[in-house]
Amino acid sequence: MLEMILELLVVLLALYVGSRYGSLALGAISGIGLAILVFGFQMKPGTPPTDVIYIIIAAVTCAGMLQAAGGMDWMIQLAEKLLRKHPDSITFLAPLCTFFLTVMVGTGHVVYTLMPIICDIALKKGIRPERPCGVASIASQVGITCSPIAAAVASFVIISSANGFEVSNLQVIGITIPACLCGLMAAAAMSYHRGLDLDKDPKFQARCQDPETYKYMYGNTATLLDKEVSKEAKMSVYIFLVALGCIVLFSVCQIAGCDIRPEFTTGKVDADGNPITKPLAMNLIIQIVMIAAAAFMIILAKAQPKKAVLGAVWQSGMVAVVAIYGIAWLADTYFSNYLEEMKAGLGDIVTAYPWAIALAFFAVSVLINSQGAVVVAMLPLAYSLGIPGPVLLGVLPSVYGYFFIPNYPSDIATVNFDRSGTTVIGKYLLNHSFMMPGLVSVIVSTIVGYTLTMLFY
Repeated sequence: MLEMILELLVVLLALYVGSRYGSLALGAISGIGLAILVFGFQMKPGTPPTDVIYIIIAAVTCAGMLQAAGGMDWMIQLAEKLLRKHPDSITFLAPLCTFFLTVMVGTGHVVYTLMPIICDIALKKGIRPERPCGVASIASQVGITCSPIAAAVASFVIISSANGFEVSNLQVIGITIPACLCGLMAAAAMSYHRGLDLDKDPKFQARCQDPETYKYMYGNTATLLDKEVSKEAKMSVYIFLVALGCIVLFSVCQIAGCDIRPEFTTGKVDADGNPITKPLAMNLIIQIVMIAAAAFMIILAKAQPKKAVLGAVWQSGMVAVVAIYGIAWLADTYFSNYLEEMKAGLGDIVTAYPWAIALAFFAVSVLINSQGAVVVAMLPLAYSLGIPGPVLLGVLPSVYGYFFIPNYPSDIATVNFDRSGTTVIGKYLLNHSFMMPGLVSVIVSTIVGYTLTMLFY
């Protein structure tokens, strides 16, 4: 028992130190923990999550080409037009825009260009920017479990299939999208009258008294509407949408019972001597479609590979690859070696309250700034404990908890983008602008998701 506790402390310490350094350090420092477990404690190494990593590489390459071709700028322009047309509703529309951008592209890092626009519209309309900005930043991360090409969704499908719960990407987002939209709208409603109005806020009014600060807040307009969108940029978006449509089509046909996936022999035969065939796995289909779409963007939309590599989307995606690689391998090594002990210790709890695994998902996510990594690290353990697949699908929104400690890039960037100074990280760290919308969104989304799976599964 003492050795088990010591090894767990190694895992937690590696995750804590990695989270303090951030970025690539999450995965790299997990490697130190892995080395200590394997070489120091002689633990049998787990299995690295290669299938998930391949999907991330394919999806991020495609999204990176989309950004390099200018397609993301066009998408953000369309979102800006909607927000400027209805500024009074920005507290509800802003999170919807950031949410669906993430759903389409599979990463929350696409919103950095849109966030200054959200702040600018709110400030010029006299709406406290903290209200739309806080929930919009949360929405940009909530959309990850709702994207058919995101690592978290792909990981859930792959791991669930390996554990006997056959579910497609489309079926996953069929639960997570309505659940997360309910959570976000609840968070937006809670944010609608949050804080003092700008004309009644003494801190904001004091900032307005300084001419330089006033000019800084109101003198510039953040916009992409004056940027010309090329036909190549629009072409890249069309290619991307066709790729998403192809993935959805394969999933729909699979669900409808008219599977159009190509089949290949497995090298085995049945009792009659006939070769056994198996359809192409959806994770491979996603990889093929995404890589092909990236190639078409290079050829038809003039996307420059060098520009894609330098873009924020591709770089953040590669950081996610390293993080998931190290974290998931470390976690799998520990959990796989103590599976029987965990079943004995937690079996009664998860049998009586299977939904309680959501608390574990959330707690791990607070330490790990990656929803995909949480799924890869924790989902195999959850299945091993005997928790049914539909329950795990219902509580999938709970893998987002890294807003709790405000050190994630999108949250920090949002604070810097808000020129009014109303979006803040408080003196006591946890009293920040993202805590309330984050907790409301995740709690409501998880409850709704769990309810939907109980109704339909």
